Amino acid sequence: MKLKFCGAAGTVTGSRYLLSRDDKQFLVDCGLFQGLKQLRRRNWEAPPFDPRKVDSVLLTHAHIDHSGYLPLLVRQGFRGRIICTRATVELCKLLLPDSAHLQEEEARYANKRGFSRHKPALPLYTTEDAENALRLLEGVEYGKSIPVMPGVTASFHQAGHILGSAMIMLQHDGRRTLFSGDLGRPNDHVMRPPEVVHAADNLVIESTYGNRTHGNADPEAELGNHLNRAIARGGMIVMPAFAVGRVQSILLLISRLKQRGTLPDVPVYLNSPMAVDATRIYHEFRAEHRLSPEECKAACQVSKFVNSVEESIALNRTQGPGIIISASGMATGGRVVHHLKAFAPDPRNMVLFAGFQAAGTRGAAMVGGAQWIRIHGEDIPVRAEVVNIDAFSAHADSGELLSWMRNFRAAPSQIFLTHGEPTAASAMQSVISQDLGWESSVAVDLAEVSL
Repeated sequence: MKLKFCGAAGTVTGSRYLLSRDDKQFLVDCGLFQGLKQLRRRNWEAPPFDPRKVDSVLLTHAHIDHSGYLPLLVRQGFRGRIICTRATVELCKLLLPDSAHLQEEEARYANKRGFSRHKPALPLYTTEDAENALRLLEGVEYGKSIPVMPGVTASFHQAGHILGSAMIMLQHDGRRTLFSGDLGRPNDHVMRPPEVVHAADNLVIESTYGNRTHGNADPEAELGNHLNRAIARGGMIVMPAFAVGRVQSILLLISRLKQRGTLPDVPVYLNSPMAVDATRIYHEFRAEHRLSPEECKAACQVSKFVNSVEESIALNRTQGPGIIISASGMATGGRVVHHLKAFAPDPRNMVLFAGFQAAGTRGAAMVGGAQWIRIHGEDIPVRAEVVNIDAFSAHADSGELLSWMRNFRAAPSQIFLTHGEPTAASAMQSVISQDLGWESSVAVDLAEVSL
């Protein structure tokens, strides 16, 4: 069995792993590149394989950097199975059409305002492409062995990152190869911990936080402190947040803060129709997370849902104090960028990020202290206070990854570190060597290895 790294090597996004034996091929994950311009350009290039020859795709979870290339794959001729957990199927039904819609809207806006160098500006893919991809999705249960191709089976195991997220164990040639996907945290306040794994011959593991730890900060207390500081000066707080996973965590903690009387009863606006629908799916799959029905209900009721474009535009004229939660989590697109244009120039306001910001994104620039950000062809001044709460991250940190690996009864013969910026992956490699005495390799883009 051969493994080719077609994404998420040397970077955090674009997860795509091509596995092949003889004349058979399949993918683990099929995500979009995000962040730096040279990475985003790769979404427009032909992939380093023929989509028509790919028999199936195994999906670790629904986040766009793992699933967002599927509509293009189908447009390019893929007609095989897309296999994932049942919750991932339901979330993809939200995320993929939304991804397509955002790209169509951005292309229309660019053509209307004339700030694109492309005449006309085109979307990467359309809503129709997304719908065609959704027809190929197949939901499976955790732990069930699924035939992938002759002599190869796959099983999905709880990863604890978001709803439906999974590690994928391949059985082939008398060997076991485990893809961690995005590994969650053991003490997350929403998701259950990642499943313990005792053995694998090959391990492909993420390293997003391979060079740091999240610390011991209480995310609820930290969130409350930041919100109260901005509210006290009459500011509006804009919170870019991923619609799946992060929004639910934020709403839960805001509801708790208000119930305890440690946060004033200021208005909270959830400007993400997709996040509203995602919260409904969290109700449906309650066995996969820690929240009770009452907590789910409280999280839903703490905010006012903003659905229409007109309501979204009207929010930009709102006087503080108040809280706006909107996608996307790294401020790469969606409704939140319009809110940043409106509120980032005012020093009374706050832009509060919740988790990792990939290099090249507006989020990374703002967290890094940028005084200007480019939105829709305009340079927008950033005078608002900018805060990032790492404790919200749904990724295991360096120590948590190490603790999870300690459950292995013996060292995997091959370990490949992916989904990390070069410094993070290299740091994780050193930690594995020093603390576990295991050898590992940092995955190289487009390299092919034997399993």
